[in-house]
Amino acid sequence: MLDPTTRDIKYLPGVGEQRATLLNRELNIYSLYDLLYYFPYRYVDRSRLFRVDEIDGRMPHIQLCGEIRSFEEMGEGAGRRLVAHFTDGTGFVDLVWFRGLKFVKNRYKLGKKYIVFGKPTIFNGRANIAHPDIDDAEALQLSEMGLQPYYNTTERMKRSGLNSQAMAKLTSNLLTMLPLNMDETLSPSIVQKYKLMSLGEALRVIHFPSNIDELRRAEYRLKFEELFYIQLGILNYSKDRKQKYAGYNFSKVGDIFNEFYTKNLPFELTGAQKRVVREIRRDVGRNVQMNRLVQGDVGSGKTLVALLAMLLAKDNDYQACMMAPTEILAEQHFSTLRRMLSGLPVRVELLTGSTKQKDRGPLLAALASGEIDIIVSTHAVLEDNVNFARLGLVVIDEQHRFGVVQRAKMWTKSRIPPHVLVMTATPIPRTLAMTLYGDLDVSIIDELPPGRKPINTQHVFRDRISGVYSFIEKQLREGRQAYVVYPLITESEKIDLKNLEEGYATLCNVFCDYKIGKLHGKMKPKEKEHEMQRFASGETQILVSTTVIEVGVDVPNSTIMVIENAERFGLSQLHQLRGRVGRGGNQSYCILVTDYKLSDDTRKRMEIMTSSNDGFEIAEADLKLRGPGDIEGTQQSGIAFDLKIANITRDEQLLQFVREVARAIVDDDPDCCKEENRVLWRRLTEIKKRSNRNWGAIS
Repeated sequence: MLDPTTRDIKYLPGVGEQRATLLNRELNIYSLYDLLYYFPYRYVDRSRLFRVDEIDGRMPHIQLCGEIRSFEEMGEGAGRRLVAHFTDGTGFVDLVWFRGLKFVKNRYKLGKKYIVFGKPTIFNGRANIAHPDIDDAEALQLSEMGLQPYYNTTERMKRSGLNSQAMAKLTSNLLTMLPLNMDETLSPSIVQKYKLMSLGEALRVIHFPSNIDELRRAEYRLKFEELFYIQLGILNYSKDRKQKYAGYNFSKVGDIFNEFYTKNLPFELTGAQKRVVREIRRDVGRNVQMNRLVQGDVGSGKTLVALLAMLLAKDNDYQACMMAPTEILAEQHFSTLRRMLSGLPVRVELLTGSTKQKDRGPLLAALASGEIDIIVSTHAVLEDNVNFARLGLVVIDEQHRFGVVQRAKMWTKSRIPPHVLVMTATPIPRTLAMTLYGDLDVSIIDELPPGRKPINTQHVFRDRISGVYSFIEKQLREGRQAYVVYPLITESEKIDLKNLEEGYATLCNVFCDYKIGKLHGKMKPKEKEHEMQRFASGETQILVSTTVIEVGVDVPNSTIMVIENAERFGLSQLHQLRGRVGRGGNQSYCILVTDYKLSDDTRKRMEIMTSSNDGFEIAEADLKLRGPGDIEGTQQSGIAFDLKIANITRDEQLLQFVREVARAIVDDDPDCCKEENRVLWRRLTEIKKRSNRNWGAIS
């Protein structure tokens, strides 16, 4: 029996070595399985006929029945073309060919009835269709045509004759080779209970549907299965982890936690912070490894919650490690923790790549002996020579900036895996979190500390930049500070740096009475740190920067964030940058500067930013606009979004439904041994082997 999972695509009739190489390189299609699951991106109804007098230039495709009255050759050289004057009695349309002119003229006869299919355009008031599909009207049964599939192909493929039609032909060849009753990938009980189409029928229909209703049923079956196995894998992994890994028991809330809470707490905790602290206390006190994600908007007080968790570790004689993605952020956390813990017997130290060699030896020795209670670090803590006496808790800030392997390395530094607390200031939509962070317990800090004022966000076109400069100067005269941020996209790094340099020169000209700093990723770490310290101390009033300040800069006196070329940023990144201001008690402003010509999506982004300060609302909008594969952090998360047909934004309700179906199976069959679920566990194993998805991405 044919096994489409393993059979090389080159063995499919119509492919061969040359086309196989093209399919490998352009579409990652290596096996018959890959082609079977390469679904059409749209369909055109071939059962309906239009009239010529109905044609307008906005129609995506049209199908006509009529005859060719005459041929006419026009132009010379490269512009030579053949035009057939086609009519159905209601008007004329020009059928145009730019190549194969002799073949076309010999093939199609004047006065014979043909079915013409193609995309119409209007040129100089005349309707025309370039390189149409033409079939004999008597031979073609329109009622049997159904919906014609269209497959995404590349220009290189098209030049080699592998267009959408050719892909449809290859897929048709494949389907004739497959048995009518393909092996099911869902259990009979699921198929029957939820009235799902069989797998074999769904795969045939998804490629060649006869009507819309049939197509929708096939789509539902395949989406159900795709989302179901993602959730089954995540929930099963989470169950295994909880069974397999014991956790340190932080059994008491001790003197240091209580003293800090009563004497050093900088402000009264919000209700959301108190709720999250209770959830963490419950997790760390039950002999099971904590694996919790804390989501909170910029300035919501996540660091304070993390500190309270680290004090629980200290009170129970364990060490804690706080990992930050950049040295600037690590140094900021270190300074914040030291300030907050003033007067308490808690030793906090900093370890980064810039830690001097003469300081590193004593620091590592103190860490290994247990003298250090909290270590704040970057990737430097992952080095083999960094050892702990009793590591009980790891706090990871902005976790998507750490790879899976790097995070897992922290596990080796403790006798049993430490508790893990992941923090992110990038709000994650619920649908995305269910897939991306499905194995974590999620806490949300959805309140800002008292006194924080919403940031006033304005969208300004470039021709009004002089007004922006006047407003900045007014704020500077009042003793405030400002950021001016330029995009830095890898593909155009030289151009972007040039823009930043030109912007810096312009600002130095405009604000000649003020000191201006400059910060970008090409600078050495010491240079960046020097510029940041100058801005933080108030020595410079304006900081011109790329997005290196997106994470890890806390200057309460800065009240203005100007984002140049804001159209080049995604919503989440704009929101993160905006969060660099509004951290003090003064009213803050974010000004989005763009050119006047903007795409519809960009205009929507600007409207969303100016109307909302809610990070979760913005993240939901970002997901809808950009799709899950582009959301910042998904590539680093360890879970690949290789969805073939489902869309976690549009299919949110189905995602939640199949999660509950999967949860019921995991709860009912925790040992994966029930006969009725055998097909499910076998299929899950196959999927794990085939995909790049790492089910333990966060742990």
